[in-house]
Amino acid sequence: MDERVLEAMLPYFTEYFGNPSSIGHVYGWEAEAAVKQARQILADAINATPEEIVFTSGATEANNLAIKGVAEAYFSKGRHLITVQTEHRAVLDPYRYLETLGFEVTFLPVQPDGLIDLTQLEKAIRPETILVSVMVANNEIGVLQPVAEIGEICHRQQVLFHTDAAQAIGKIPLDVQAMNIDLMSLTAHKVYGPKGIGALYVRRRNPRVRLAPQIQGGGQERGLRSGTLYTPQIVGFAKAVALGLEAQESESQQLLQLRERLWSALSQLPNIHLNGHPTQRLSGNLNISVEDVDSSALLLGLQPIVAVSSGSACSSTNVAPSHVLLALGHPESLAYASIRFGIGRFNTVAEIDQVAQQAIATIESLRQSQTVGSQKALLSNRPITNDQ
Repeated sequence: MDERVLEAMLPYFTEYFGNPSSIGHVYGWEAEAAVKQARQILADAINATPEEIVFTSGATEANNLAIKGVAEAYFSKGRHLITVQTEHRAVLDPYRYLETLGFEVTFLPVQPDGLIDLTQLEKAIRPETILVSVMVANNEIGVLQPVAEIGEICHRQQVLFHTDAAQAIGKIPLDVQAMNIDLMSLTAHKVYGPKGIGALYVRRRNPRVRLAPQIQGGGQERGLRSGTLYTPQIVGFAKAVALGLEAQESESQQLLQLRERLWSALSQLPNIHLNGHPTQRLSGNLNISVEDVDSSALLLGLQPIVAVSSGSACSSTNVAPSHVLLALGHPESLAYASIRFGIGRFNTVAEIDQVAQQAIATIESLRQSQTVGSQKALLSNRPITNDQ
């Protein structure tokens, strides 16, 4: 978390501790005012109105509310849904759940660079299609989908468009009007804010989106998401987004320079592949596959100085290969050999150089060990001759 975010949050744990729904006293008024201001900041960040922002516990809940909420509210219109094979599990799993309830889901493939084929998307839409979900920025390979064009296709076909923008908020420009977005999932912790707070943008005009609530209770958030609002988290979310927007352009350039420095060093080694589109991606994302090296061994070799993963954070303990890389057409051996580097606001050139140096040394060591091991195996399996 950015220290400036924490500084903004701290008074709302102690000094301004009221419940924003308790508007019968000053403590509630103070909390309500803070939430109202935060809602305005988030709305301005994506060119929405404050009434269109629904606070959730994170992007996972926002995705579930959007997908299941639309399915339940519009099932009389149609039961066909569309998403993409490379989506986060917080999108894929709700869709698979809906399949068990009788909905039909089309999981669109992607091209080798991770981008979807817009013609294929348009052909997949049917009269009974009610929702399309395509994420703005992929959490593993950082690829940026052509969201505005996707939204235009959906609106032309009168289909609702949902996008998971967890990785994008505060990092790239987002405009729900220009991009024809009807539902957008957001989270704070991907933009140096606190964990456990997110939001769902729900369009109110042209068209007005209806949702079936997934949590019933006190009727907060206009009945779409009941539960006492977590004021300190909401304040921190807004502060993080505001800081991200303030430094968006300069920070993007800074991260791009660091990423290219790291890739320039690593790509000197043979048989290393960049995963995803080379330029249409988040500035701070570098996902590579290293032939003849198991990613778990490489991760171990990078410890303890580097915190990297071989897939998404929520599945980093899963031994299965990345579903994203398999969708790109990679064989399992290459998908197993992937590493995702996430470069952030507080990283330095010195750290990048240190990571590159240690990664190269580890890769070379692992490859050498594998070569020696293979040679020993060949010798041990060599048939005995008279000479022996």
